[in-house]
Amino acid sequence: MSLRKSYTLLQKARQQPDKVRQVWQKIQTDGFMPTLETVRAKLDQPLPLGYSNAGMVLEVGAGVEGYAPGDRVVSNGYHAEVVRAPQNLCARIPDGVSDEEAVFTVLGAVCLQGIRLAQPTLGEHFVVVGLGLVGLLTVQLLRAHGCRVMGIDFHPDRLALAQQFGAGTVDLSRGENPVAAGTAFAQGRGVDGVIITATTQSSAPVHQAAQMCRKRGRIVLVGVTGLELSRADFYEKELTFQVSCSYGPGRYDPDYEERGQDYPLGFVRWTAQRNFEAVLSMLADGRLDVTSLISHRLPFDQTVEAYTLLGEEATALGLVLQYPEAPETISRSETVILAAPPQVSQATAPALPVIGMIGAGSYATQVLLPALRATHVRLKCIASSSGISGAQAGRKFGFEATTTDAASLLTDTTINVVVIATRHDSHAHFVCRALEAGKHVFVEKPLALTPVELEQIVKAYTAAQARYPAPLLMVGFNRRFAPQVQKIQALLAGVQAPKSLIMTVNAGEIAPNHWTQNSQVGGGRIIGEGCHFIDLLRFLVGFPISDIQATMVGEGLGKAVREDKMSFTLAFTDGSFGTVHYLANGHRSFPKERLEVFCAGRVLQLENFRRLRGYGWPGFKRMHLWRQDKGQKAEVVAFMKAVQDGEPSPIRFEELIEVTRVSFEIMQVARQQCRGGHCA
Repeated sequence: MSLRKSYTLLQKARQQPDKVRQVWQKIQTDGFMPTLETVRAKLDQPLPLGYSNAGMVLEVGAGVEGYAPGDRVVSNGYHAEVVRAPQNLCARIPDGVSDEEAVFTVLGAVCLQGIRLAQPTLGEHFVVVGLGLVGLLTVQLLRAHGCRVMGIDFHPDRLALAQQFGAGTVDLSRGENPVAAGTAFAQGRGVDGVIITATTQSSAPVHQAAQMCRKRGRIVLVGVTGLELSRADFYEKELTFQVSCSYGPGRYDPDYEERGQDYPLGFVRWTAQRNFEAVLSMLADGRLDVTSLISHRLPFDQTVEAYTLLGEEATALGLVLQYPEAPETISRSETVILAAPPQVSQATAPALPVIGMIGAGSYATQVLLPALRATHVRLKCIASSSGISGAQAGRKFGFEATTTDAASLLTDTTINVVVIATRHDSHAHFVCRALEAGKHVFVEKPLALTPVELEQIVKAYTAAQARYPAPLLMVGFNRRFAPQVQKIQALLAGVQAPKSLIMTVNAGEIAPNHWTQNSQVGGGRIIGEGCHFIDLLRFLVGFPISDIQATMVGEGLGKAVREDKMSFTLAFTDGSFGTVHYLANGHRSFPKERLEVFCAGRVLQLENFRRLRGYGWPGFKRMHLWRQDKGQKAEVVAFMKAVQDGEPSPIRFEELIEVTRVSFEIMQVARQQCRGGHCA
């Protein structure tokens, strides 16, 4: 690693101390090497650029209203020829507004949200600190509100534009005093408000804003500055300071953005989308001039040059990327060839696993794909809905092609194994389609989210077994493949007495609005992740589950999620029982996963898949590993070997169905108990 890169990483670490704490906590629980690999994988993930574009609707998703193919719209989508954007972060472009003008809408909404928080009124004096693209749009919007405006910046060209828009200016490059200028601008009374659109590590802009404000003035931070605030600045004048969040209410709310649930107009007048519409109306009326802000126009294939200009050219302001003329027909999906296929003899082709991967998220790229690559299978094509993550993963792991059309993997006759690593709500759909196409299937947990989906999988599997040469189905229940779990299973195999197992999962808190907590998308944490531990106990006992008990915490937590703070006990037909404590209300320093097995006067204890101890076991005391191993690589190796050698799946189909069905029943039992008042 170069010194320059090391210095950059050190700077990032200093700027994000919370991330550093997370890394340290992960080292304490998972060990140094797994943490290092996770950090490296995270840093290697590509970030799609851009969030302000204008174009034409190609296709409208299910349940979306108010849009039709052919409509001109703006959205917060990335820089790409084809983007997918949520309906509440789009707005229709009025006639008379060009695409080039409309592309400034999202930035305009950022400015407008900051202004709405400042609540300007007609005739007030406002100062805008920083006259970049956002600052100059803010100047115009404040003028449209009837305010007197003064802009502060170092660049003469930007100051000249602010003057063109009717603002007074302060040229910092000439040593002008912003506080004295602001005081004079407001006739000695202090300005009514300051909107900071500058980007700097210094806290000086906030301090200067406080000094130039009148008593009970308002300061809104739209840009990024240091926040070492002086209490005296704010206390003596009773100033208001607020940080503005993006485009407005609804931003970063999954219900608003992803599920299209709008806020009632009577209660939230200006949402993100309504701010888009307000900016577009001003463009249509000619009250907002954005053409003067365009400093460069570049074709899309010069995007790298455009970003270089932004970083190195002081005169660069608004850079518009121009896309090629749209062809008569446009496909929403695209397949890109990354490498030539390997030469494979006809004799070995049918048995060789040829992989089609659906999903290129963090788990796929950090865990599954390294394991797949190590098995030396043929990586044919990887599909991702965003495109960029699939392209990055395809190049990194040696796929022959990448696509945004997952269905094409199912119709590709050369692909005989489909690996599914998408969000939980799509698992059952892809499993059924892949089985119907006669493919072997490896799907990350959970197998399904509802009993209806599970029944569909059973039917698809049964039909596939009758039509094809027995396609295999495997779920990513990796814990049973961990080397220490294999050792536990081998030790228990020699004991005929019933077993008592206790699995404690210090799951950690996840925000209630995270997709995994959503029953329709993630299934909730027991169905989505707790199934791991159901399968682990089922594997170690080796007998079917005969009875279930479950309970969750009471209502004393208020609106917090309760279903990730629960215990459930499984009874087995041989007389064994196992209890899982799945708890999201613990401390991170406590071990994340701990398994204890009691039987025949002996005890086995496994902690975080690194330390296994035996108490009272003849000839066995411990099995410690240098690094955590949860069995992810071993499960992939076992499945690919089964495919290549024509062997049965490493996990019996009946067990996959049993474990998944039990996860549903656990939630049903726990909810019924709460409705009956037992956990109130």
